[in-house]
Amino acid sequence: MEPPKTPYPQPVGLPDMQRPVLGFGVGDSSLSEALATLRKRRWLLILAVVLGACYGSYKAFTQPNLYEATGTIQLHNGATNEYKLDAGSDYEGDSETKINTEVAILKSDALLYTVAHEMNLANNTDFSGVPPGSHRSLDDPGVRASVVGELQGGLQVSLVPRTEMIDIGYSSLSPKLSADIVNKVIDDYRQWSYQTPVESTRRVAQWLSGQLEELKAEVEQTQKQIMDLQRKLGTLGYDSAHNQLQSSLEGLLEAEGAAKIARINAESRYNMVKDMDLNTIEGSIETTPGTMPGELNSLRGQLATARASYQQLTAQSPLGLGPNHPQVKALQAQIGELTKEIDTEQNRLELQAKENYLAAKATEDKTEQELDARKAEAYQQGDDLVQLTILQREYEQNRTLYDGLEQRLRTAEVQAGLEALEVDVVDQALPPVNPTMRPPSSIILSTIIFFLMGGVVLAFILEGLDTGLHNIQEIEAVMDMPSLAIIPQAKRASVEQTSQMSTAQRNINVLTQPKSQFTEAFRALRTSLLLSTAGQPPKFILFTSAMPSEGKTTMASNLACILAQSNVRVLLLDADLRRSNIHHRFGLAGKLGLTTVLAGTSTLEEALQHVPEAPNLDILPSGPVPPFPTEMLSSATMRALMERLGKMYTHVVIDSPPVLSVTDAVVLGRLVDAVVLVVRHGKSSKNVMRRARDLLARSGAPVAGLVLNAVDVNSPDYYGYYGYLGYSYGNVDADSWETQQSAAGETDAQGKDKP
Repeated sequence: MEPPKTPYPQPVGLPDMQRPVLGFGVGDSSLSEALATLRKRRWLLILAVVLGACYGSYKAFTQPNLYEATGTIQLHNGATNEYKLDAGSDYEGDSETKINTEVAILKSDALLYTVAHEMNLANNTDFSGVPPGSHRSLDDPGVRASVVGELQGGLQVSLVPRTEMIDIGYSSLSPKLSADIVNKVIDDYRQWSYQTPVESTRRVAQWLSGQLEELKAEVEQTQKQIMDLQRKLGTLGYDSAHNQLQSSLEGLLEAEGAAKIARINAESRYNMVKDMDLNTIEGSIETTPGTMPGELNSLRGQLATARASYQQLTAQSPLGLGPNHPQVKALQAQIGELTKEIDTEQNRLELQAKENYLAAKATEDKTEQELDARKAEAYQQGDDLVQLTILQREYEQNRTLYDGLEQRLRTAEVQAGLEALEVDVVDQALPPVNPTMRPPSSIILSTIIFFLMGGVVLAFILEGLDTGLHNIQEIEAVMDMPSLAIIPQAKRASVEQTSQMSTAQRNINVLTQPKSQFTEAFRALRTSLLLSTAGQPPKFILFTSAMPSEGKTTMASNLACILAQSNVRVLLLDADLRRSNIHHRFGLAGKLGLTTVLAGTSTLEEALQHVPEAPNLDILPSGPVPPFPTEMLSSATMRALMERLGKMYTHVVIDSPPVLSVTDAVVLGRLVDAVVLVVRHGKSSKNVMRRARDLLARSGAPVAGLVLNAVDVNSPDYYGYYGYLGYSYGNVDADSWETQQSAAGETDAQGKDKP
């Protein structure tokens, strides 16, 4: 068997960005997208305009006869400044802010409630439409809200530019009621502008009175504490008490020093007498100030004389007296007596020194005790004096604050009436003669514009909530893949025409409508597919879709016929083993097919079928439905069959099941050169298409692009896409053109001519 003819020029490897892709560009501006959205939702906008016109007409021709009365007032606060006691009490804020505040007060619920209560508007027939004799009370929250709300709705308060004047108007069904309400609002506002400062001053005066009572009690308490401290310190006062205490402390300090010196002298004399030699004691006593020699020196002199006489009498000489001599005994007795007297005198002197020391020490201790007592008294008195000073200062401060607040209270009472904002009535409200009505054209136009804006907003909301895919830009953005072609809706032939056609001609439009947009779209699809792969045109082309009934069988059948018209051998393979349909489209038998070939119950030649309308096209139906379609398509026998078909045919167009329904398309996607995803216009949603894209991408299938099927070319989304609408072939009909193309393909295949 000779290899299949390839009349097409072999395309060199074009980069992806240089491949010709049919469809709209994705770089359209936001304005064009917005206009496309509005064009798409034009019926919604038309409905909004119609409803707006109807409602506006109803409002324009049923508007009530309203009578608007207007009054003007002037606000100023400078006429009574000359009488004010405090010039700094004027309003110092922004004048514009001040007058805007007054406008807000004129519209306030409190002021309008007062007006409604005084005029008994809750039971006014002209105001609220209640029947005469009604007894509604404003104490009812519902009645109050209704009356005040209606009063606020009809009241207009506006500033006169570049002035201090305010226009106050009211519209109602009664001219007299409108004028009465305006005048009552002005009167109550004037009363409010006077009463508010007075009431504010009264509240301030009450607060100041309470503060004055507290200050008065604090002043009296402080004064009482001062008197108690003065009584405690004595009647001499602060200076006398301080001087007397200072003199007493100075005397005690001098006495303490003298007592300490005396004690030191007595202690040193006592220690000296107690520890010194007895033979030198008389000399120390004599040199010690305040002591007298006494009898000790005399006794020692007598003792020395007696001892000298004794030595003389008992001297070792012939004339000496013996120890028993009476005179010698008398001297011995005298010496013993004198020695006793001397010892007694020495003991007396030591005792005298000790007593003097103890007396000096006792004097020192007493003086120190008295000094400590005076010091403690001085410290206590000092604390009292400090407390007295603090109390006196606090008393002066409280007294000054009390006098100032009392003066301020009296000033506020006098000034309360002078702080009121002056309101002068420039124009009283008079009952209007004619009603005030808006022009009907203005009401209708404004209502139409309002409804149209609402329709535009609703159109964009619906567009944002719409998950469907309606144009090629949306599909390319969601799928992230190029569009190969856009297939328009096929025109149905008449009953007379179909009665003379075969089954294949009735179902395959490219066979009977060679000059139609439908056929030209498939020629464009053929061109896109042949240029979609680098190196050489794709041999195995698989058609699939995300969901059923999107037109993949129609795409495969018509493209196979278009490819067969180029004088090359083409096979249309029905790989949808569950719901086969191709043999019905061509009016063929379906007993033998792909399943019987894979199962070995028939040969490929026995299963192949032909149609006379497409001489270069062979068809391999799916055959009987097998128990395990996916396993059969993924078998080694299927791969071997694909290799055999690749040697026999130039192109093999395969129709497969939907991607999201079964996995057959994913299995076959790995065996082909190009996968075409068919999307039916207005049927598929974004989520479904994303899911199908992800499945094909994960399987590694060579997806060439997508085809948008069953498009209404007259819709705004595709307006002008088929620029050849009405284009004529001239004198050359489609059949002769196909014949020329076939001849050119044969010449190129034989190498006699180069494109």
